[in-house]
Amino acid sequence: METPAVHVARVTPALVDAVRTLRVAPMQAVYVGDPAFNLDNALQDRLSEAMAVLAGDQVIGFYRLDFSPRAITGQSHPVPSVGVRAFLIDQRHQGRGVGAAAARAMCDDLARRHPRQRLAVLAVHCRNRVAVAAYRKAGFVDTGQWLAGGSAGPQHVMLRRLAPVVSSARMGQSTHG
Repeated sequence: METPAVHVARVTPALVDAVRTLRVAPMQAVYVGDPAFNLDNALQDRLSEAMAVLAGDQVIGFYRLDFSPRAITGQSHPVPSVGVRAFLIDQRHQGRGVGAAAARAMCDDLARRHPRQRLAVLAVHCRNRVAVAAYRKAGFVDTGQWLAGGSAGPQHVMLRRLAPVVSSARMGQSTHG
């Protein structure tokens, strides 16, 4: 069965229960934590947005956008940036390429809804090779910087520049007088 196109949306009250049912394999929980806890944390933080990953109208994943000034690395970046936390795809939907598709959809959504943000920043555990590969497929680049990572181990810091969105009205404008 083919997976419907993947897209992302802010978590609304109608999506909360579906996000709470998301699960990852036990070995992945050390990387992303508990989806319900991360959802509650994001919904309570004024500098965060709780986001759902959808295939058609089915919630298949979750992530949290962190707009705090030094998100992820604890350092300022040379351009306005947003941190990505707790990115996960439900274990029933893994292995179908939706992780990379969801990361691309996330970046497209960021560029459209938050055009002032120029960079997406995330940290991924070095042992989580599947996630590293998915982020690379989505255009993220490993900076070579490492974070300590707590009990799960060291993390790669990865970045992706967010392309400016050109409005359709501007695309049709002529440059001739």
